[in-house]
Amino acid sequence: MRKLATIQKVKDLIPIEGADFIELAEILGWRCVVKKGEFSISDLGVYFEVDSFLPVEDRYEFLRKTSFRSNSFMGDGFRIKTVKFKGNISQGLFLPISVFHEFEGLNVDDDVTDLLKVKKWEMPEVESGAGIEIGEKPYGIPTTDETRIQSFPDFCEILSGKPYYITTKMDGTSCTMYYKDGVFGVCGRNKELKDTENCGYWKLAHAYNVPEKLTSLGRNIALQGEYCGHGIQKNRLKLLKSKYYIFDAFDLDMYKYLNFEELKELIDSLGLDMVPIEEEGERFSYDLPSLLERAKGKYSSGMDKEGIVVRSKLNNFNNIQRNRVSFKVINNDFLLKEK
Repeated sequence: MRKLATIQKVKDLIPIEGADFIELAEILGWRCVVKKGEFSISDLGVYFEVDSFLPVEDRYEFLRKTSFRSNSFMGDGFRIKTVKFKGNISQGLFLPISVFHEFEGLNVDDDVTDLLKVKKWEMPEVESGAGIEIGEKPYGIPTTDETRIQSFPDFCEILSGKPYYITTKMDGTSCTMYYKDGVFGVCGRNKELKDTENCGYWKLAHAYNVPEKLTSLGRNIALQGEYCGHGIQKNRLKLLKSKYYIFDAFDLDMYKYLNFEELKELIDSLGLDMVPIEEEGERFSYDLPSLLERAKGKYSSGMDKEGIVVRSKLNNFNNIQRNRVSFKVINNDFLLKEK
C-alpha cells in the first residue's frame, strides 16, 4: 500500500521571491509551500503526498477553497494536487506535528495514512468495456505502481554508476496478462476479469493473440503493460485503436522480474510491443533536478507526456523492489495541466 501520509523531517527551507508569508519546505525529494516561520530545518511534521484525499476535519478547512471535492465515489474531502505559487511548484502538504493529537513518539518515515483516515484520490477509469471482476489478482502478481523519485531520492545514489534504461510513461491504464499451469487470465490494476464480449481488457488480449502466444510459450509468466486507446484516461496518445505497451514481465515460478535483456527478448519472441525506450546506458549519473528536467517532453500526438520510468538493467539490488531499482519521474508540465 502506498504511504500517503508519513512523518517526515524538513531537509531545507527555500525563500520564495516576492512572498512575505510563505516559503518552500524540502521534504524527501519534494518541495511544498508552508507558512513562513512555521518550521525550522530538521523539524518533524506530517507530509501528505500528491493524490492524498483528506477527510473533512477542522484542521484542513484552510484547504476548502482550493481543494474541496465531493462526489458519490469518493465522498467529501480535500484532494492534494500539484499546484503553483508565484512560479514555484508545490507538491504535497506538510503540516506541523502539533496539529495532530492522535499520536506521539513517532519517528521519521512512520506511516500515519490509516490513522489519519487518508485515502488515495481515485475515480473510476473511463473504459467503455467494463469488465466483470472475478477475484483479486492471483498468484501474488505485483501491483504496477512505481514509487515517485521525490518520495525516495536515494534511488539516484543507489543506481549511480550502474547500467540503466529509461522508458516513456504511457498514458493509459494498467493491464496484466498471465499464463500459469495451463490457465490464461487477464487483470486490471488489482482485480482479475472475466472473459466477456464487453470486457475491453480481454478484447485487447484477443486482438494481440496473447492467450495463444503465452499458451504456446508454456511458461508461467505475467506480462504487465499499459492499455492505451480511445476512452481510456484522456487518450493523450490520440490512438484510433487500443494498444498494449508492455513494460514488465514477472516470472511466476521464480517470483521475480525479468531483467532488461530478458524482457526485450521475451517481448520480441512474442511479437508484442514494449513501451518506448528513450535511453539506455551503462553508468547512471542523473540527480533529482536533472531527472525532473529529463521527464519533460511530449508524445508523438503533441500532448505533454506523463513522464518517464527509470530502471536498473540488472536485478542485483538486494531488498529493493524485488532486487531491482525502479521508479517513475512525472512530468511537471503534465501535472500542472491535469484537472
